[in-house]
Amino acid sequence: MGEALARVLVVDDDEVIRQLIAVNLQLEGFEVHTAVDGQECLERVSEVAPDVVTLDVMMPRLDGWGAAIRLRDDEETRRVKVVLITARAQGDDVKRGSDIGVDAYVTKPFDPTELIRVVRELAGIDGAEPGGWRDGG
Repeated sequence: MGEALARVLVVDDDEVIRQLIAVNLQLEGFEVHTAVDGQECLERVSEVAPDVVTLDVMMPRLDGWGAAIRLRDDEETRRVKVVLITARAQGDDVKRGSDIGVDAYVTKPFDPTELIRVVRELAGIDGAEPGGWRDGG
C-alpha cells in the first residue's frame, strides 16, 4: 500500500458510526486513528498528529465542543482541521462551531461521500471540490 493521503483522527462514542467513518476514510486511502470521546481525542492527538479530526458533538467525559475549544487553544493543535459531526443542526449550533473556529460542520445522518469530500478538502488533497462550511442545508 502506498503512502496515506492524510492522517485522520475519528472521534465518536458510537462504535458503529466511528467504524463507518473510519472504514470509509480508509477505503479512500487515509490513515485513520480513532478515539471514543473528546478526552481520548486530546490524549491521542499528540501521538497521532492528525491532519484532520472528525468530532461528534454529543459524547461522554468531554463533548465535541469542549474538545474543539481545547484543540484550538493549544499551540500544538490549533492548526489541525476540525470537522464537527452532529445531529444538532440548529443555527445556534452552527454559529457556535464557527465561533470556536471549526473548519466544517456535517450533520447526521450524513452521506459518507460528502464527509469524505469535506475531509479531502480540509486535508488539501487535489480533486476535492471547492466549498467550505456545511450546515446540512
